[in-house]
This record gives sequence, structure tokens and C-alpha cells, in this order.
Amino acid sequence: ILTREAFEDAITVTMALGGSTNATLHLLAIAHAANVELTLDDFNVIQERVPHLADLKPSGQYVFQDLYEVGGVPAVMKYLLANGFLHGDRITCTGKTVAENLAEFADLTPGQKVIMPLENPKRADGPLIILHGNLAPDGAVAKVSGVKVRNHTGPAKVFDSEEEAIEAVLADEIVDGDVVVVRFVGPKGGPGMPEMLSLSSMIVGKGQGDKVALLTDGRFSGGTYGLVVGHIAPEAQDGGPIAYLRTGDLVTVDQDTKEISMAVSDEELEKRKAETTLPPLYSRGVLGKYAHMVSSAAKGAVTDFWKPEETGKA
Repeated sequence: ILTREAFEDAITVTMALGGSTNATLHLLAIAHAANVELTLDDFNVIQERVPHLADLKPSGQYVFQDLYEVGGVPAVMKYLLANGFLHGDRITCTGKTVAENLAEFADLTPGQKVIMPLENPKRADGPLIILHGNLAPDGAVAKVSGVKVRNHTGPAKVFDSEEEAIEAVLADEIVDGDVVVVRFVGPKGGPGMPEMLSLSSMIVGKGQGDKVALLTDGRFSGGTYGLVVGHIAPEAQDGGPIAYLRTGDLVTVDQDTKEISMAVSDEELEKRKAETTLPPLYSRGVLGKYAHMVSSAAKGAVTDFWKPEETGKA
């Protein structure tokens, strides 16, 4: 049931509906547990061919109750299947194929406005983009649904916790054009990778959702809106480049080139590494165990490192 094709379909539906950035974490982790090969780059391949169809909040007009009333997720899947976007012949947990399951459901309600047609999508490609660059060599995840800005370059304002960043927003220290960076909140640094919904909501509330970029090695809620990039990997706690970014450095986020970079030379970065002492890993209780065991967000933040091909186990 948990096949490569099943994960491709899950990513396809996520792109069409404008799902959360957290889908990357969950699907990578599930694939790891199921011993199915899946990487962040696979998300970009599907992103490029699957349009964003759902006009849902926070970037659209409608809510999930509205989607339910016009046929729900099964009707959307049926529409995608009919247009060649899903693997209709794969087996599911019902014992039937995807096509057989969906045959039992109605089509989208005629005349409905929640799901836009393929001929006139909300966005021609998917809204979840994997970015790479010298700030995130292993990748980062941006949700760009409804965001008018295609690229943004601005000075970084760097914070080592969400609380510090929130204080700066409330004190009006964040101005248009800034790139707010919250680090040491990744899987190891959190520990546990907290979401930045409060911070991103405050930035939007101040009317800066399309004027300020927000970057973090933590994560975001599905309710987040704006020019936000999460899951930056390697994370700061692991010695990723984000740990050595400084306030004032120019940072670029470009959804067209899928780039996330900082205007810091390799030589300067090495100098900063030599001058910086990373904070110790959290070491108490279950969170301490987690912090010492968890992998990068780029690998689904899983907590086991054995390789089946080396142990002979699956």
C-alpha cells in the first residue's frame, strides 16, 4: 500500500490543495519508515507539473467546510485522476484501487468556485517549493500560495528564538524589506522544531506579509501566510550556515530560481565558524534523547539512523 506511487499521489493532492509545508516532514518520515525512497527533490519535480487549484484560506477565499460541501477531497482526487495526475491502478487500504475507491464518490458540484479548473488554476504550478543555496545546502521549504513577491533580497535581522523575534516585531523594529531569521529552533535546536505561526501572524497583522521575508530552521503551520521559508537544513544547532548568518547580511529568496542564499563568501563563513561556539544540545529527559537522535528536517526529522542495506533488516 505504501508504495512510491502512493507518495507521489499524496504530494500531488497536497500541491493541488495548497497544503502545509509540514507535508514534506510527514511524507519523508513515513516513506523512511516504509523503506520507500523519497527525497525533497521529488517534491520539486511534482510541484512543477501539478497546478494549485484550491481557493482556500489563508491565501484564498474559502474554508475546508466549503470544500466538503462541494465534494471534498475525494471529488478533488477524482478530478485529478480523470486528468491523468494520479495513479488510479495502485492498491489502497480498502483492498480496492484508487480508481475503484473514487468511483463511489460524486464529482465536484457543478458551478462550484472552491476548486478552480485546470484551464484557469489559482497558480500554474504547486505552491510548495524546495529551495537550495548557500544558506540551506540541504534544502528549505517555502509555501508561496497567494504571495505576490517572486523574489526578495534584504538585510537579515537574526534572532535565536521566536520570543526575541516577536519582541522586535511588537517594538516596530522590523521594517519593510527586512529578512527576519529565527534559528536554533530546528529538530535538534528546539528541540522538536516548533512552528512560527504566532510570529508570522503578527507580521501579516502589521501589513508586512508581502514586504518582509521570514526564514527559520523551525517550521510553520498550515495557516501561515506570507513570504515564509522553513525547515532550513542543516539547522543552526547542527552547524548549518544559518548559525553563522549575522544581522545586516543580505539574504535572497527567489521562488523562480528556487534559491535561498546569503551574500557571505565561503572564506568569511569559515572565519565565522572558527569564531562561533554553538550552544550545547538539550540533554534532559525525552527531549534530550530526541535532540541527540533526530535527523535533519531534510530527511523527515526521523530518529533512527540504521540503514536496511547494512543490517539486512527492513
